[in-house]
Amino acid sequence: INPQIITHGFTKFPPYLAQCLGIATDMITAENREQTLAAYEKLLQEPSSLGFKIYAGYQHYFVDDEIYHPFFKMAEKYDVPVVIHTGDTASSHGKLKYAHPLTVDEAAVDFPKVRFVIAHCGNPWIIDATEVAMKNPNVYLDMSGLIEGLVDSTEFLRERAGYIEHLKTWLNYMDRYDKVMYGSDWPLADMKNYIEIIKAVIPKKYHQAVFYDNALNVFRKLKNYLPREKAARTD
Repeated sequence: INPQIITHGFTKFPPYLAQCLGIATDMITAENREQTLAAYEKLLQEPSSLGFKIYAGYQHYFVDDEIYHPFFKMAEKYDVPVVIHTGDTASSHGKLKYAHPLTVDEAAVDFPKVRFVIAHCGNPWIIDATEVAMKNPNVYLDMSGLIEGLVDSTEFLRERAGYIEHLKTWLNYMDRYDKVMYGSDWPLADMKNYIEIIKAVIPKKYHQAVFYDNALNVFRKLKNYLPREKAARTD
């Protein structure tokens, strides 16, 4: 696969953005496998590449399938995480059995030095997602994509109180807010109102960790962006 395709056509990645490299399993063949892996590894060494992203459900492979193993080994080598789409798919062509958060468990056990992120908190399988994260030291949760569209946060919190309480109950049961990260799934959600909703789900004393600190621990190359960010603020 041409590296230009993997980087969405950028000849040079914008300095204000970072990315996770999406693993396009449907484009990997026996003929291009080695070339593809070499292209991904080259891109992974760039400062803007924070890790990998698996589109489980959209790609019809279980997370522990051998097709992903070279990428997991690469993630371990370069100390970057693997983010995994879990839960509902936006397309009816997705197959949910591949997107269940329990599929992350086997990969986490077999690759204990790789940090795995269960995206979307496994929604609607929130109980299963929190169990996988609680059981495995190398598994984390992100809170992206839990709602879609333009919503009023006050109305949503009132009308979907049961949903919010379900989230709060199982995150509290897990009791490991150092494993939880904010995420928006923008532009599918209005960020201003989404932040207010996640703030209502996460106890206030953990806001600093969930909205900032934990991401720096999981996506460790993000720290490379902070000096530039601080310098820009002082200019």
